[in-house]
Amino acid sequence: MDDFYEYSTPELVRLLGVRFKEYRMSCNLTQKEVAERSGIGLTTIHKFENGTAGNLSLATFILLLKVVGQVNALDDVLPELPESPYLVRKQEKKAQRIRHPKK
Repeated sequence: MDDFYEYSTPELVRLLGVRFKEYRMSCNLTQKEVAERSGIGLTTIHKFENGTAGNLSLATFILLLKVVGQVNALDDVLPELPESPYLVRKQEKKAQRIRHPKK
């Protein structure tokens, strides 16, 4: 397993593009088919897979995950946390934000 902290953000985007291409190909889809199904431009998909996309929005990435059937993998990225007793305030009301006391 890689230590992703050692990668720069552009390197991580490149890695995701390469992995996406593998998933796309395993689904037997062309870049054109992905573009048609997602509504994302063919050029954007090509640049993402080849590591030349400078930046890809999170919304675009989610659309691409849906096309290759991997949107549920987002739960692995940020799984739902069990409720923390530290965030439950009086009257069983869950805290909406964290404030540190002023010094």
